[in-house]
Amino acid sequence: MAKNEEKENKIKKHFFKEFKAELKKVIWPTPKQLVNNTIAVVTIVLLLAFIVFILDSIFKFVNNQGITKLQNQVIVKIDENKNKETEASKENTDEQTQNNEEKSEEQSSEENTEESNVESSEE
Repeated sequence: MAKNEEKENKIKKHFFKEFKAELKKVIWPTPKQLVNNTIAVVTIVLLLAFIVFILDSIFKFVNNQGITKLQNQVIVKIDENKNKETEASKENTDEQTQNNEEKSEEQSSEENTEESNVESSEE
């Protein structure tokens, strides 16, 4: 078991030595390069954010205008349909009223003829 522990320690030490060697190979930017690159990244991010904001505002405005027009058209059509339904129901009501009046007139005329028939048969 001691051999296994020694192997693990050697592997760990070897790993850290290689890690340190790789970090020495890295070319680190100078402070001036770091500042320039940071400014470039921040500028590009702000510019893209501004462009996205403008496009979003334009699409929102156009969308709202389009939706408002569509809503108005739908409301007008709904009102037209309601008016047609109201007129149709009024016409149906008027027709029913006329039919009822005609039926009541017919019934009253039939009753009158029956009464006159009854009276004439009694005489």
